Amino acid sequence: MTSIMTNQAAMTALQSLTNTNKSLGQTQTRISTGYRVSRAEDNAAYWSIATTMKSDRSALSTVKDALGLGAATIDVAYTGMNSAIDVTKEIKNKLVAARQPGIDRGKVQSEIAELQNQLKSISDSSVFSGENWLSVDSSSPTFNATKTMVASFSRSDGNVSVGTISIDINNVKLYDANDQSGILDSQDTTANGNVNYSVSDLDISGITDTDNDLQDLEQMIGYVDTAIGSMTTGASNLGAIKQRTKTQSDFVSALMTAIDTGVGALVDADMNEESTKLQALQVQQQLGIQALSIANQNSQQILSLFR
Repeated sequence: MTSIMTNQAAMTALQSLTNTNKSLGQTQTRISTGYRVSRAEDNAAYWSIATTMKSDRSALSTVKDALGLGAATIDVAYTGMNSAIDVTKEIKNKLVAARQPGIDRGKVQSEIAELQNQLKSISDSSVFSGENWLSVDSSSPTFNATKTMVASFSRSDGNVSVGTISIDINNVKLYDANDQSGILDSQDTTANGNVNYSVSDLDISGITDTDNDLQDLEQMIGYVDTAIGSMTTGASNLGAIKQRTKTQSDFVSALMTAIDTGVGALVDADMNEESTKLQALQVQQQLGIQALSIANQNSQQILSLFR
């Protein structure tokens, strides 16, 4: 039966063309955005997972930046410590030279005083981003001997946790303005009990060639050597922490890459597949338009019956 009220062929052709246009629009969106799942309605489960993973990936990027900042702070402290070790070795050399009877210890002290000033300058200038681990004031309300840096971010059962790396600067500080408990400003007492001194303020200008004075001088040499050993240990600790920070930073970078790959597997569009599909859908669209045109022409043929 032919009806002018219901054109079944045209309705079928229109429905087919509508579906083709819908698929074509979806494919064009995927090609233009590069995503197979760009909105929740595309695939709610994949979109939710990908959004969470992207958020975690962003947090890991911040962790990597924090590790870089921490590594720079450690590097500054490490560089300052190494320089202080070299200067302290020079002080020890001067003290050993002053052990020679008849030497002008006043002139030697002048050289030592300049080296002591250099030690203080090195410690005070070893600052990065407001952090100085070599010259501190433990009486400050904001002082904390345990320094921490953000090292990791993880999610488990919906709960997030932030991991840190801790550094105890009590083992590396050279000066403490509060109680003089640093490696260079902590005091010792001479064997004869009449002079208190530290590496940072020892004075040999008044030492004579008497047995007691020479005994005091030898004790100073030993004390400076002990300070060099303590600084060497501190530098070794900083070096170990620096290496750990680098290793952790490399791991975070690898983890970020793995997350990017995982997210891509969930939501990225296969451009080869989509471009092939686009060409096929464009052909289907043209054929659908032709089919709809032919179906509409059938109704026009009814007019010929009334001529």
